[in-house]
Amino acid sequence: MKTPKRLEPLVEDGLVDEVIRQLMSGKEAMVFVVRCGNEVRCAKVYKEANKRSFRQSVDYTEGRKVKNSRQARAMQKGSKYGRKAQEEAWQNAEVDALYRLAAAGVRVPKPFNFYEGVLLMELVTDDTGNAAPRLNDLHLTEELARDYHHALIQQVVRMLCAGIVHGDLSEFNVLVGSDGPVIIDLPQAVDAAGNNHAKSMLERDVTNLANYFGQFAADLKKTDYGKEIWALYESGELHPDIKLTGRFERILPPVDLVSVMREIDDTMAEEKARLQALTLTR
Repeated sequence: MKTPKRLEPLVEDGLVDEVIRQLMSGKEAMVFVVRCGNEVRCAKVYKEANKRSFRQSVDYTEGRKVKNSRQARAMQKGSKYGRKAQEEAWQNAEVDALYRLAAAGVRVPKPFNFYEGVLLMELVTDDTGNAAPRLNDLHLTEELARDYHHALIQQVVRMLCAGIVHGDLSEFNVLVGSDGPVIIDLPQAVDAAGNNHAKSMLERDVTNLANYFGQFAADLKKTDYGKEIWALYESGELHPDIKLTGRFERILPPVDLVSVMREIDDTMAEEKARLQALTLTR
């Protein structure tokens, strides 16, 4: 096929030898199958901000570090330079997350290079060597749904142990390769320790998985892995090989009986005084 304009610099500089075909076009990027030497990989070309349907949100960008104070001020003002810096930070977030997660043993596409706004990474394939399907395109048996759900919960744990929450995880952001589920699409990934919304995002990610797989194994909808995982993370007990139960016991603080009785006594005294005042006015 004709080389897309955004991929021309990579061809000219020898990073890509041939653009084979377009694989997909999503809310934030277009993905192409490319040949790099003897290997077939994929190239993720990020869309410009005004052409994306997924908008950056302060909930996602909170706690992200930028190169210098000048960039931070420009991004805050929304200047042309600031918007460009914001785009670069948005794209770099996925690149950084992929490298960190791959190093932590999380099943994500292996990144190879990031050049001129294009991310070169592993092409995830199925048993036949074709591009792997998305999870939402498959109809699962109950057994397979349980297996995939278990595998993805383990990946969520490994991600959090590496300090990252996906933030937009669902059946649309998972490929099913020859060796099982692979998590993709990470530009909105958040830093677990630096983002105040990380807890709610992790719980939402896990709930999305439970609701999807619960279509095939109904009892999965009743699990509470999100709160269990976060509680273990907060307590410092979370590790990649931890055994989870899918249950979370909410421990309520003990009732302060002395304070309760004091409130009751104060209320009764106020009522008595009110009644006495009514009697005197008659």
